[in-house]
Amino acid sequence: MARNRREGREVDKVSSSDMLMEETKTKDGALHKGPAYSGGGSARMSFLILLSIFLCAASVMYLVYKNFPELSDDERDKMKIPKDMDDAKALGTVLSKYKDAYYTQVLVAYFATYIFLQTFAIPGSIFLSILSGYLYPFPLALFLVCLCSGLGASFCYLLSYLVGRPVVYRYLTEKAQKWSQQVDKHREHLINYIIFLRITPFLPNWFINITSPVINVPLGVFFLGTFFGVAPPSFVAINAGTTLYKLTTAGEAVSWSSLGVLAVLALLSILPVCFQRKLQQKLE
Repeated sequence: MARNRREGREVDKVSSSDMLMEETKTKDGALHKGPAYSGGGSARMSFLILLSIFLCAASVMYLVYKNFPELSDDERDKMKIPKDMDDAKALGTVLSKYKDAYYTQVLVAYFATYIFLQTFAIPGSIFLSILSGYLYPFPLALFLVCLCSGLGASFCYLLSYLVGRPVVYRYLTEKAQKWSQQVDKHREHLINYIIFLRITPFLPNWFINITSPVINVPLGVFFLGTFFGVAPPSFVAINAGTTLYKLTTAGEAVSWSSLGVLAVLALLSILPVCFQRKLQQKLE
C-alpha cells in the first residue's frame, strides 16, 4: 500500500511537470527546457478575448452604478475605487449615508466591485476589506470579504485557464516551475498549503491566481483554500475598519500583535500536514 502511494505521488509529479515544461532541442543540438505550450491560441487572440471579457464586466459595473441612488455631484466624485485611505474614507461616507435606506443596492455594489477588482487583479480590495468593517457587523463583513475573495480569485483562475496560459509560459515560466514543484510536494494537502500561502506574503495573490490552473490545482480546492486562507488577514483589516476615520494609511491596520496572530495561524494551517507526514513515515 505504501509503495502504491509513493508510485501515485511520482505519477502526479511527472504529469504536473509535463504540463508546464518539456525538453526541446536548440540549434546546436543541446537540450533546452521550455514551456510545453501546445495550441490554446496566440497571445494576441488571448489578449482580445481578455479585453472582451473585461469590457463585459465593466458594463455590468456600469449598470450597478446606474442603479445606485441619485447622488450629488460631490458624492459622485467620491464614488470611485479607493487608491488610498482618504479615498476609502470618502467612499465610506457616501455608502454609510445610503446603506440603511438602500441596503440591497449598497451591498450589491460592494459585492460586485470587490469581485471585479479580484477577478482582474486590480489594486484596491484591501481598502474595501477595511471599509466592510465600517459598514457592516463583523460576522457579515468577514463572510462577505471571504466570499468575494474566493469568487474573485476563482474567476481570475478561470480567466487564466481560458486565456492566461501564453502569459504564464512567456513571462512566468521559471517562477511557475518552482511553484509547481512545491505544489507537487503538497499535492495530498493542497488545501492546507493554499491556506498557508494566503495567510503569508510568500507569493503574491495575483501570481497564485493565474498560475494555479496551469499547474493543475483543482478549482474546488483553490476556492476553499482561498476562502479560508483570506479569513485571518481579513479579520485584521475588518477590525481596523471599525476605527476607519482614525487611520491615515492601510499599513496602520496591521499591528505587531496582529502579525503575531497571523504567524500563529499560518503555523496551525500546516501542522496537520507535518503530523500526517510523520505518521506516514512511521507506518512505512
